[in-house]
Amino acid sequence: MKYAIVFSSPTGNTKILAEAIKQNMSGDCCYFGEAQDAPLEADYLFVGFWTDKGQCDEPIQQYLEKLQNQKIFLFGTAGYGGSQEYFEGILTRVKNYIPQSNQIMGQFMCQGKMPMSVRQRYEKMAEDNPERFLPMIQNFDLALEHPNQQDIENLIHQIQAL
Repeated sequence: MKYAIVFSSPTGNTKILAEAIKQNMSGDCCYFGEAQDAPLEADYLFVGFWTDKGQCDEPIQQYLEKLQNQKIFLFGTAGYGGSQEYFEGILTRVKNYIPQSNQIMGQFMCQGKMPMSVRQRYEKMAEDNPERFLPMIQNFDLALEHPNQQDIENLIHQIQAL
């Protein structure tokens, strides 16, 4: 089996998941990297993204729109997390970029840590609106531990089911 792992990961969170897939998949990994140079064909395409405004980032959007007749496994990270329903909403929006000729073979999302600049921005906004931004600071602190070993084990369990 030939597979490609295509991902976008400015913070490194999604790359951690991509590396876990590569280490745990059998077969020939014909590509590992960013979307701009990625092949459009393999037996399986593992497509990873970071969450930008509630959906996948633009390079991954453009890549997904080009795919035809592929078996795709989506994976991603989101700074805000803690709820499977939240992740499902993101995945639903991401799937809207995938033409219908493709087949979604699986999906996985977990929380991912955010840059410290985000916490600093929340702290500043919490001065004027603590009810809204103190919970966001708490979420930021929880996200610092992700993706963790349990997240990786959950992902591996998903890909082994393929």
